[in-house]
Amino acid sequence: MAMAASSRLMWASRAAAYLRISTFPRAFSTVMKDLKYADTHEWVKVEGDSATVGITDHAQDHLGDVVYVELPEVGISVSQGKNFGAVESVKATSDINSPVSGEVVEVNEKLSEEPGLVNASPYDKGWIIKVKLSDSGELNSLMDDEKYSKFCEEEDNH
Repeated sequence: MAMAASSRLMWASRAAAYLRISTFPRAFSTVMKDLKYADTHEWVKVEGDSATVGITDHAQDHLGDVVYVELPEVGISVSQGKNFGAVESVKATSDINSPVSGEVVEVNEKLSEEPGLVNASPYDKGWIIKVKLSDSGELNSLMDDEKYSKFCEEEDNH
């Protein structure tokens, strides 16, 4: 009987880890469907030839309270996998790498006044830049939500 209870408990904790169940309620799920993810914990949402980029909930959770976001200039070119800015938190400063290549057409100016939007709403109000894509084929090298969830789970277990 003890064996069945412990295997149920193990299953429940594995399921909770896989589902990334949070202990406090938020209005979004931790890993969003219909986004692509880089292994450096940035997400990209593509609409036509435009891409919105931000850092993932997983990344902001590990960083802690964000106190400053270094934004690039509109008009600069970004390259897939290359740094374009930084996020500074109470714990650390972390580079932000672009998951796609293209021209920055908009930056989220609200982050200058409210950097905590990255924590509170990483997939909505906490986006960082919008890019006009130069190579949509690069999206094929990014992870979907299922692969990214598994990637985060494996990373957290090491």
